[in-house]
Amino acid sequence: MPELMEIETYRLEELSERAKTNARSWHRETGLDYDWHDFTYDDFERVCDILGVSLKTNIVRLHGGGTRREPRIYFTGFWSQGDGACYEGFYSYAKGAHRRIRDHAPLDTELHRIADALRAVQSRNFYQLSADVSHRGCYYHEHSMAISVERDGISQDMTADTEEAIAEALRDLACWLYRGLRAEYEYLSSDEAVDESISANGYRFTASGERFVRIA
Repeated sequence: MPELMEIETYRLEELSERAKTNARSWHRETGLDYDWHDFTYDDFERVCDILGVSLKTNIVRLHGGGTRREPRIYFTGFWSQGDGACYEGFYSYAKGAHRRIRDHAPLDTELHRIADALRAVQSRNFYQLSADVSHRGCYYHEHSMAISVERDGISQDMTADTEEAIAEALRDLACWLYRGLRAEYEYLSSDEAVDESISANGYRFTASGERFVRIA
C-alpha cells in the first residue's frame, strides 16, 4: 500500500552550521555547471583586440542549425600542477595600444606593463613584428603556447632578444587571463556568493543539509 511520509525541509539560514557546510558543498559541486567564465572571456577578447592579438576561432554548431565562432581560449584550474590558461591567435602591432589599455583598465598595472613591453620591442624593430600563437601538447598554461615571431617588410634581422621579449609578453597575457579566471571562480565559490545563489533559487534542504527535491 502507498505510504504517505512527511519530511521537514529548511531554508539555508535555518540550518545548523554543519548542515550549511553540506549545503554549500552540494552547490559548489553542481552550481557552476555553466559557462561562468563568459564575462572574463569577453574582457580578455577586448584586451586582446586593444593589444593587437586577433584570436583564432572554432566554428560551433548551434542547436537551431546555425553556427557561431568561439575563440580558442583554454584553461584548467585551479590548484593542480600544470593548471593555467592559454590561447591561440595572431599578434601584430596595434598603434596606441599603450594608451588605450590604460583607458580600458586604468588600475591594471600588469596590462600596462605588457602593453609597454610590446611597444618597446616593436619600436626597436620599426613596428614590423608579428607573431603566430598556437597551442601544443595536452596541458593548458602559458608554456603550452608555441610562439613564432617574424619581422615583416624589408629583409632585416630582428634586434637581439626580440623573439624572447614578444613571447614573454604574450605568455604574461595568458597568465593575466588565468588570474582573472581564478579570481572569478573563487568569488563564485565563496560562502557569500553561494549563499546568495541558494537563496535566490529557493533551494530547500533536510536537517543535515542535503538538497530536497520535490517529486511532482
